[in-house]
Amino acid sequence: MKLKKELGWFGVFCISSGTMLSSGLFVLPGLAYAEAGPGVIAAYFLAGLFAVAGLLSQAELATAMPKSGGAYFYVMRSLGPAVGTSYGLITVLALVLKSAFALVGLGILIQLVFRAHHIFIDTRIITSLLCLFFLGVNVLGVRDVIRLQMALVLGIFAVLLFYIAYGLPAIEVQRFEPFAPLGMAGILSTAGFVFVSYGGPLKVASIAGEVKNPGRSLPLGMVLSLLSVLIIHVLVIFITTGVLDPASLSQSLTPISDGAAVFLGKTGWLVLSLAAVLAFASAANAGIMAASRYPLALSGDQLLPEFLGRINSKFHTPHYSLALVGVVMVLSLFLEVQILVKMASSVLILTFIISCLAVIILRESRLQNYQPSFRAPLYPWVQIIGTLGYCFFLAEMGWQALAACVAFILIGLFVYWFYGRIRTTREFALLHLIERITAKELTSHSLESELKEIVRERDDIMKDRFDHVIEDSVVLDLDRAVTMEELFRLAAETLSTRVKRSPEELYQLLIEREKDSSTVLNPFLAIPHVIIEGEKVVDILLVRCRSGIAFPESSSEVHTVFVLIGTRDERPFHLRALAAICQIVQDPHFEKKWMRAKSEEVLRDIVLLGKRRRHP
Repeated sequence: MKLKKELGWFGVFCISSGTMLSSGLFVLPGLAYAEAGPGVIAAYFLAGLFAVAGLLSQAELATAMPKSGGAYFYVMRSLGPAVGTSYGLITVLALVLKSAFALVGLGILIQLVFRAHHIFIDTRIITSLLCLFFLGVNVLGVRDVIRLQMALVLGIFAVLLFYIAYGLPAIEVQRFEPFAPLGMAGILSTAGFVFVSYGGPLKVASIAGEVKNPGRSLPLGMVLSLLSVLIIHVLVIFITTGVLDPASLSQSLTPISDGAAVFLGKTGWLVLSLAAVLAFASAANAGIMAASRYPLALSGDQLLPEFLGRINSKFHTPHYSLALVGVVMVLSLFLEVQILVKMASSVLILTFIISCLAVIILRESRLQNYQPSFRAPLYPWVQIIGTLGYCFFLAEMGWQALAACVAFILIGLFVYWFYGRIRTTREFALLHLIERITAKELTSHSLESELKEIVRERDDIMKDRFDHVIEDSVVLDLDRAVTMEELFRLAAETLSTRVKRSPEELYQLLIEREKDSSTVLNPFLAIPHVIIEGEKVVDILLVRCRSGIAFPESSSEVHTVFVLIGTRDERPFHLRALAAICQIVQDPHFEKKWMRAKSEEVLRDIVLLGKRRRHP
């Protein structure tokens, strides 16, 4: 059973924004200020700027492969099952830890309310109950989750815009001096620390399989979300830095609420604390939903037990995967807050590095069926610069975070070696890239076939009769130059047994048709088509000749030929097939794709995935 596609661009926007407007804004600014002073404003801007490279890469990958499991699915198809298993488990832990941190923040705020009424409850009990609540909401279905998410995000944006409007006039300029007491090094290291504030694309990618019209909804929602959150972060932190005393700000775990108290009094503190509650709830909710999709995808590839991939028949949600996430999250609630933050941030940076590398590998492998609806601009410079920046940020996180990443990677490799390796083999793009460089046969057509089906599902392509005829057709891939007569001989011999006519009869029909009028439509393409006697017979032969075919009426050599043969009663389909071929070859990249295709199956896929009008 498949997950329902219920998310539009605004749902994507809310999932992504809800993730980023949480602990990174309501808790971290005070800790970051202690490291960089007023330069924390530049640190947040720099982190957001570099996050753009990861977002653009994630958006391209998500529109090419809109599947649940997100970044894991891309890594699996680009770098292979060993790296994919390790990366998938790491990402689950990152999302769980980040969501647990949000629940801890939410639990602390709730506990403050209880204590004001002389009610004392252990924070871990509160956070565990909150975890169970959000798990229940996720089990009930994506539509209910998104409704809750939209309400939370809209509420947070409204409160933060209120904060900005009333806070700007209260800023004291002298609080920004000196702007960078620890120099540029302090700003750069702090940018790595606050990078956790821009984890929205990771969570969106994990639920890409539940997005309607992903080619438009995913990049639009992701880009608008990051730009909106980047502006909000910079403005809110700018105001907070300008209104709070440096000593108070550097020690505050509720910096935005404390800033509101300066110019709005107790009411402002309460309103921003409410916004923090909404933010933590939003982040926890989105994190649980995103984390549960990774075990689902790993199970689908037989890298984790099969039951984790089951979908609830009533609510259409991955209930077993959600249960696993819940168990891990409750256990993680007993960890120290600093560990939660550092682990989530370092793995998020690692995620963006892998996303950039995946785009490079998939593009350079020249997989014909890698067809993202959105392509990251300025390739490959965006990916290269982004990767270098991420590596620097990761190094600045400290040896503890790096050691934890290495430990998680080793755990993932352990799971793959003793479980997944003996159950699954999968072709991946890196093999295609190595094959292209070494000119050795290392791959089959399995990855291309999988990508073809993903494109069909993404674009809601329903097969018509033309598709079925092409799937059953013969493809001739000729390396040497031939004449028109030689081509017609080959075509007649190939099709004679399929249409139950003698090779000589077919050859003569093709020659006579060409004498009546040339079937060469342009210097690259010819479509010879003839009518034969009989009933209910139709066939199409696809031909590529790398060195060219010499047609008498053509001034240049033809490289693409579609030979159509059918009986008179199939005349309507015959005409629709001609129209379909003409629409397919109008693609401005058709000639390049056709000549680059590595196999007969790839040639067939170019026709099957070509944009045209279909006749169900």
